[in-house]
Amino acid sequence: MSNAELNALRERVDEINLQMLKLISERGKLVQEIGKAKDTGGINRYDPVRERKMLNSIIESNDGPFEDSTLQHIFKEIFKAGLELQEDDHSKALLVSRKKKPEDTIVDIKGIKIGDGSQTFIVGPCAVESYEQVAAVAEEAKKQGIKLLRGGAFKPRTSPYDFQGLGLEGLKILKRVADEYDMAVISEIVNPAHIEMAIEYIDVIQIGARNMQNFELLKAAGAVRKPVLLKRGLAATLSEFMNAAEYIASQGNDQIILCERGIRTYETATRNTLDISAVPILKQETHLPVFVDVTHSTGRRDLLLPTAKAALAIGADGVMAEVHPDPAVALSDSAQQMDFDQFDTFMKELRPFVKVNA
Repeated sequence: MSNAELNALRERVDEINLQMLKLISERGKLVQEIGKAKDTGGINRYDPVRERKMLNSIIESNDGPFEDSTLQHIFKEIFKAGLELQEDDHSKALLVSRKKKPEDTIVDIKGIKIGDGSQTFIVGPCAVESYEQVAAVAEEAKKQGIKLLRGGAFKPRTSPYDFQGLGLEGLKILKRVADEYDMAVISEIVNPAHIEMAIEYIDVIQIGARNMQNFELLKAAGAVRKPVLLKRGLAATLSEFMNAAEYIASQGNDQIILCERGIRTYETATRNTLDISAVPILKQETHLPVFVDVTHSTGRRDLLLPTAKAALAIGADGVMAEVHPDPAVALSDSAQQMDFDQFDTFMKELRPFVKVNA
């Protein structure tokens, strides 16, 4: 074969490459349209029956020179790339996506800015037990310059026989303490029907890990104009976590704080496994501020300080931790709450690492 003939064949291959590119691009655009239609209709984007039907049709039309297995591999990669296009489109469409809104969302809680580049703390007892208990914690928090107070009034517990919280009475205690100490209150709500009542007493609605995919609760929280702190579910992927936040945002409320609180793995040395890498991923993928709950992720007082340092170093907007006047007699999670001396040490050790806006 002469060089001229070889070059002619190569030129033909180049032409076919461009034709294939044009066809693949055209296919990709069609797949994107199909993906949009599926999203609108609530249909799962991946359809294995449809994929098998397409592969069988291709194999039946194969006249060589490629083996059936080779063609199956090539087209499965094309199908996979098309599915990824659909997923990218879905991600871009999310209201909480940074692709949708490049600038950071700043959540305003009674004048406290979350997500503006500074780092802050949310502290308080696991459960509201009495006015005296909550007031004592609030006083210690104020000494440290902290104005965000957490406390559980409604406590979803693994065992139905464990302390479930004081309910409305607990919210009233939180409100009284917040007014007296000029603080903002964060408390978990577990029932959509309680949202309207709760917002009279609290400044931030917390949705806990066990309710991350309680979609009616998410929609109810999104329908009111109160900031929401959304915790990641025990075994939730980050995609599921972001879609849970989307339920809130889709109702018109973008004042959302994401909270990484550890996920369940096979490891038993800690209560959960803190997924510290979730912080930069969530900061890159969404425009929402991100907190780390070091108490529930570790379940161990001796790990609160190092994990809080890690959270601040990796770029979290803040840290949540539990403090109790006397953890030994706490009605819930006694092993993971700090007493006041431990809390004082915790804050002194962390203060050099905290970013503060000038």
